[in-house]
Amino acid sequence: MQTSSPPLVPLQAPKDVSIDEIEASLREIWQSYATGEDGVAATRATTFSFLVYEPDGTQHYLSALGFYTGPIDGINGARTKAAIKAAQKSYGFEVTGQADQALVKRLQAEFSQLIARDKQTPENLRTAAQYAPDLEGVGIADAIAASNPCRIITLCPTVGEDEGVTAQVSAYCPIQKRSGSTLVCCEYITLRGTANALERIGGVISALMIQDLPKFIWWKATPHLDFDLFERLTQDCDSLIVDSSSFSHPEADLENLGQLIDQRLVIADLNWRRLAPWQELSAEAFDPPERRNHIWEVDQVVIDYEKGNPSQALMFLGWLASRLQWTPVSYHYEGGDYDIRRIQLTGKHNRTVEVELAGIPTADWGEIPGDLISLKLASSNPKADCGTVLCSETTGCMRMEAGGGAQSLRINQVSSLTDQKTEQLLGQQLQRWGQEVLYNESMLLTHKILQLAPDDLTEH
Repeated sequence: MQTSSPPLVPLQAPKDVSIDEIEASLREIWQSYATGEDGVAATRATTFSFLVYEPDGTQHYLSALGFYTGPIDGINGARTKAAIKAAQKSYGFEVTGQADQALVKRLQAEFSQLIARDKQTPENLRTAAQYAPDLEGVGIADAIAASNPCRIITLCPTVGEDEGVTAQVSAYCPIQKRSGSTLVCCEYITLRGTANALERIGGVISALMIQDLPKFIWWKATPHLDFDLFERLTQDCDSLIVDSSSFSHPEADLENLGQLIDQRLVIADLNWRRLAPWQELSAEAFDPPERRNHIWEVDQVVIDYEKGNPSQALMFLGWLASRLQWTPVSYHYEGGDYDIRRIQLTGKHNRTVEVELAGIPTADWGEIPGDLISLKLASSNPKADCGTVLCSETTGCMRMEAGGGAQSLRINQVSSLTDQKTEQLLGQQLQRWGQEVLYNESMLLTHKILQLAPDDLTEH
């Protein structure tokens, strides 16, 4: 996934500075360009702060290669060290439990070979999405800066020796962003170190987010409720942004989000935005007056998604259940080729609602792990006019129609959202803040569903 953004005028290439020199170095840049004596008049954007937490990729590679099963959080804990030792032993390195550059390069090479050999494995796709080098660092930052000049603070937790935190500052100006004859520019602050080292300067990081302006945090890792830095930064921000399509343990990570929403934290999930056309067409199917009351007859639901990450399917079910006032009763993980999950809920007049979530192996994986493929709403009441099928492709429609009764189904095809890249969804999200009631209600219902799931699905 490549980003595309207008050209940026560099005012300051990345410059190494000490932690206590960051603000002074940035002030020096703006003082130098305040009058335009050097040919460019520039001022910093006083819009918002955008903090990105992005692990260095070591855990992602260890996970894809089968050495690591824990959360992707950038924390070099006991499980991460054990995984590093296992990889070092497997590849003939000295066994130290600390990742160095040579090991990381070997992990990258092994992962590239794994993708080339078996690129259609959903677990590999999810790992590739979690750590895509073309989305790392400046690519996404440039796209955001081009449309939303701001202060971007990137935290890069590394899995290696704790040698403190290094800092860099830089400044770039999108050429189409001007205030009169003065360019409105974006500040970049990059902090690198182990998660523990970054945690030690948590107060400094909070102070770097400009006070009295909106503060957004994009957490490109597992939402770690027991991580002090995560807790500190989320308390200091106006909105926490995540993308559940890249969650390494979807049920556990979605349940964590539910807990955070219950604590009144403002959360935005980019993956939730991808469900909009499915929600809209589901609602439209019951707009006709003759069908409107039949929606309460729905008691059979099948949701198919690309195998590998059930986050979209679970969130859609949470949305549907919250709209129809369903109460979760049970959650059974069946597994198998389709990774079946069966969920039972109770609807209006104590009607039992049976739901099947199926992970479908597909020959052509999309860029987003776990995208919905098809949806079927039906009823055990043969007189009910509620049969509805939505699908994103012909094969999805065919599977949903195979159970019979296709002539009574209302069938519609969902338009693809493949043109909505991560930076576009981020740009839209950065234009808003505050609680989103529909998302919160849906996620709280999803959280209740997940509380019934087997422990091995909801524990890291």
